[in-house]
Amino acid sequence: MAGTRPYPDESAGPFPAPPTTLEDGADRQIDILASDDFEDTLEDVVEMYDQFDPTDRAQGIPPTGEERIRNWLETIADESVNVVARHGEDVIGHAMLVPDTDDPASIEDNADIEWELAIFVLQAYQRAGIGTMLLEHLLGHASTIGIDRVWLTVERWNNPAIALYERVGFESTGTESFEQEMAIRL
Repeated sequence: MAGTRPYPDESAGPFPAPPTTLEDGADRQIDILASDDFEDTLEDVVEMYDQFDPTDRAQGIPPTGEERIRNWLETIADESVNVVARHGEDVIGHAMLVPDTDDPASIEDNADIEWELAIFVLQAYQRAGIGTMLLEHLLGHASTIGIDRVWLTVERWNNPAIALYERVGFESTGTESFEQEMAIRL
């Protein structure tokens, strides 16, 4: 599937890379961390998604129920690139890039791989700038490890998410009936 999407000609960025501690719009100290060994963070991320309001799910993710959440995350854990936002000991945000390939060997070589983005922030922490921080640091981490093409789909009526993606440099690349596809080159 590599190379099937249009990408902007110009690279976006540079973006900051984790780790860092920032203050959000509600004056909370938020730690942004790359999760190179996702197994160490998995339980905390499962707990975050278990608290997630099902009405805020997008395109069927995150799944509902602890077992389904764990299965979903374990399925993508080995190949995905993950960044988490923590407030104290709690994971309150998670952003990931999942390789868009059926050939796991090509991931290690980063051989012309496109990466799909997903990002979630717990409702109690939304609208405080955490999504922006998380997204920028995920893209910074991705750039440092050699990822250069990222894409996503977003529900067309999700104007806050679309505005966030555009602010960091994503461009619209296509529209289906309910979704807008966007892409960025790092």
